[in-house]
Amino acid sequence: MQSSSRRLQLALNVSDLERAVRFYAQMFGVEPAKREPGYANFSIQDPPLKLVLFEVPDAAERLNHLGVEVFDDADVGEATERLKAAGLEHLVEDETTCCYAQQNKVWAQEPDGLRWEWYRVLADSQEFGAAPAASGEESVAG
Repeated sequence: MQSSSRRLQLALNVSDLERAVRFYAQMFGVEPAKREPGYANFSIQDPPLKLVLFEVPDAAERLNHLGVEVFDDADVGEATERLKAAGLEHLVEDETTCCYAQQNKVWAQEPDGLRWEWYRVLADSQEFGAAPAASGEESVAG
């Protein structure tokens, strides 16, 4: 069980997954919680951080997206309602498979284009699933 009901997620595109995993394992003193081809994630307790690495050697940007991992579906619902009430474009994905996990989530994009997700992992998956929502695709206004 987590000591907090939320933790920040930082998802990075890396050119060499093995090199990045070695660096972050040494930097935070923990091994990845999940390793799959082209993918790794760290569940770091101190500081509370979900660090996600996507092997994308030719990525134009190293920052893939940001997120807040929550441990209760009510938190995803609250984030969705907050976005809707503010009239912000958002995309809800319930029981979607992404990043080797089944998740409930809501996406939003900040004014300069950074993508944010509020999400809850429901179960592990053997499949990578759909790529994280691209900016502006299928967004809905509240």
